[in-house]
Formats: sequence, C-alpha cells, structure tokens
Amino acid sequence: MSDKKFRFIIVGGGSAGWMAAAGLAYTTQGQCDITLIESETIGTIGVGEATIPPVRHFNQRLGIDEADFLRLTQGSFKLGIKFINWKQQGHAYFHPFGQYGAEFDIVPFYHHWMETYLGNDNGPIDDYSMAWAAARAHKFSHPSRDKRNIGSNFDYAYHFDATLYARFLRRYSEQRGTTRVEGCVVDVSRHGETGYIESVKLENGDIHEGDFFIDCTGFSGLLIEQTLQTGYEDWRHWLPCDRAVALPTESQGPLLPYTQSTAHAAGWQWRIPLQHRTGNGHVYCSRYMSANEATDILMDNLDAEPRTEPENLRFVTGRRRKFWNRNCLALGLSAGFMEPLESTGLHLIQYGIMRFLAMLPGHGFSSLLEQEYNALTAAEYERIRDFLILHYHATDREDSEFWRYCKHMPIPERLAYKIDHFRTHGMVMSDERELFTNPSWIAVYLGQGIVPKRAPAAASLRPRVPVKDRLRDIRRAMTEAVNAMPIHEDFIGTYCRSEAQ
Repeated sequence: MSDKKFRFIIVGGGSAGWMAAAGLAYTTQGQCDITLIESETIGTIGVGEATIPPVRHFNQRLGIDEADFLRLTQGSFKLGIKFINWKQQGHAYFHPFGQYGAEFDIVPFYHHWMETYLGNDNGPIDDYSMAWAAARAHKFSHPSRDKRNIGSNFDYAYHFDATLYARFLRRYSEQRGTTRVEGCVVDVSRHGETGYIESVKLENGDIHEGDFFIDCTGFSGLLIEQTLQTGYEDWRHWLPCDRAVALPTESQGPLLPYTQSTAHAAGWQWRIPLQHRTGNGHVYCSRYMSANEATDILMDNLDAEPRTEPENLRFVTGRRRKFWNRNCLALGLSAGFMEPLESTGLHLIQYGIMRFLAMLPGHGFSSLLEQEYNALTAAEYERIRDFLILHYHATDREDSEFWRYCKHMPIPERLAYKIDHFRTHGMVMSDERELFTNPSWIAVYLGQGIVPKRAPAAASLRPRVPVKDRLRDIRRAMTEAVNAMPIHEDFIGTYCRSEAQ
C-alpha cells in the first residue's frame, strides 16, 4: 500500500456491518482508516440468531473470549436442529453437528451402519450421534480434546441475540480504531469514467470519501443495487417462502441446546432458545398463505407468553449477480438472502468477510480479485441453496398445495445427481469446499425419507471386522459420556450466565 492510508467506508451497521468492521480492524492493525456509517432511526433485522459451528472460528480469529461473548449476548449452546413434520406429519429427525459414531475400519462408519441396519428400524442413525444423545438429554459440555474419546465426536454452535452481538462487536471495533458516524446516506457519488464510488453524502451534508465501500444496508442494497445496479438472481422457484412473522416469548421449560424447526401447511416455524427469552418465527410462502393466517399459526403454536407484537418481514431468496462490483462489496442481506432453515445467515457474512480479507485490494485495484471473489462466493451460495432445497423437495407430504409444489418441482441438476447417488448405492457426493459435510447430508437424506437401495459394496466385503460389537461399544461409550455431562442450563450457569437485560 502507499503512504496514504487506505480508506474503508462501511455503510450500515447490524451484524454484517460490525462483523466487517471487526474483521478489518483486527486484520489491518491500524494501517487503514475504517469508518462505519449507521443510523439509529433505521432498524436492523436480528431479534435472535441461531448459528452453525464456523461462527466459532470467526470469534476465535478475533481473539474473543467465548464466555464473555455468550454472557454479553445472552447466548446458549446449539448442538443441531430438530426437524418436525418435514417428511410427514408427526415425524421428527435431528440434524446434528459433528459425526456419526466413530471410525473403526478403513470402510467409513456410516457404510457399516447401512450394511447392518438398512431397512431395520432397530438401529436408527440418530442412535450414533453424540450431539443428539446430549441434546435429547438437555445436556452440554465442550467436546473432549482427546480424539480417542467418543466425547470428541460432536461440534457445537450458538444461539444469541444478534443486536447484542452487533453491540459487542461495535465496542471491539471502536477499541481498535474504527470510527462510527451517526447518519443516513442520502447520495452516492461515482467517478465519471470508472463508475467507482468516490463518496457518500449524509442528510446533514457531511461527505465521506473512501477507497473501498462495504454495503451492509440490508435488502435495499443502497450501494450494490441502487447505485451500481448489479442485478439479482431470484431463487423463489426453488425456495418459494418469501415472508416471515417473528416475535420473542418468555423462556419456558428447559433451556434446550438445539434449534427447532416445525413444518406447517405453507412453511415452517423456528424456535431459538436464548438465556432470557426464546426467539420464534413463521417462515411462509405468500402464494399459499396470507399474513393473517401465518400470524395465527405462529400464535397458536407458541409455548410461552409473547414479549412484543409480531413483526412482519418480506424477502426474496437469491443473491446478487455480483457480490464485489468495482470498489464495493455487499455483505449480509445486501448480498443475498438464504432463509434461516439451516442457520446460514451469519456464516455467509463471515465467509464474505474472511474471503475478502484474503484478497484485500489495496490501492492497486485488479479485476482478477473481483472475479475470483465472485466465483467463490457464488459457488458457496449455490451449495447452500441446494442443501436447503433438499429439505423441501424430499418429502412425503402432499397434504397442501405448497407441499405438492415442493415435492414435484424441478430441482438443480447437481442436487438431483447427488440424490440419485445416495438413493442408488448410499454414497454421499460432496463438492469441493462443501459447508455441509457428509454427516449433514446423511441426516437430511435419511430424515426426509431418501433411503439407499443398498449399502456401499465395500461394507459387505469385510467379514472379519466385528461390526456389531463395535456398534454396541459405540452406543455404550456414548451413554457413559452423556451421563457425565452437566445439564445445559447448569453449564451456562457456571460458565457464561448473563445478567437480565
């Protein structure tokens, strides 16, 4: 970089804006000017967040203490997601974080499980998930560091208040030199020849010049779309839900260490337990259900008293045609929207930031960085998109027009190819850099009713391996490990209990 400090302007706060500021501040160590512009009059979307394990790596990279973070965000632990009524009414399965069983042969564990139990209800795959064994007992402890211990075979993420997380990262960023400016952007100036953004103007007349601009303005995409007219890919033909109604409730019952997703007639309902309240919402498709119907379903299925009035949200599942356009990067809802079915919202922000930090442009802009960033990020969005489509498409439900549409809709070729492989011979076809690895695909395949016709052949060719004995040993070790764990709420009480906000 030149002697003149490189200037980053982040427009918009919330989780996306302050995650970007924190990542930049930590990485550049005061060698760049970082300004974040946000307005208290513009609300952010984030009444509660469920996450997936990679968020831990983002916090660790920033040197954030886990207990402090959870204490200040009212956080709890998450071992996976329980899906109810997705395959059919009354059916439930669990998508765990971590692996199934333990490896004891050159043939993967799940191949041996299929060879032994395929078509036999006496040995469901859930019986070999440490995450589910702990979750159904309402227990939690950190995974063992000893990889020989069955207690190391699970992973975890968090539930926390996204607004408090943004506040936490604001303090972190400002302590490391980020300047926060209060105000609303009313005008954006561009270079007459290159089309690059040069400055933004606030409603009070102040002008802020920058070298690179990060758009965290939410669905409006003030810079990436309204200014640069980047374009948007609409994926509602595959993921038709386009509305949500959300509200928090009082805490009720045990503090569950997992997210719950319950399918309804034209969508699904989330339940996210935090320390002092529970986040609830109903995601639905407006083609098949009215806002009043969706609200009534949500209110009828709450397990505690509401703390606020319902909030209605609109969205279009999809992504920008470019995430990095000229000298502008879109993050969060400005970049695209994946409905929160698998809790990927913060991951996509994190992925976008970390990828950008690896490709920081400096004063010498190159379109090659922009091209590579866009290609990698588009692939990430599409892999996640296909995993979400699987939940809707692989179902036995035909009890409503919505579910009939989802079951019979055409799906992306790559997803159809993956399903065919698993259904035909039990193989999981993973793409390079897959966020959701084999155990996740296995959980949803089997949970949604895609059962292989046979196990992979190698599992039947090793008769000297005492498979049933090993499976029994794994179940016994899991039971002992879970029995030694504390109750989730008790663990939080000693580790990261937050004060009532």
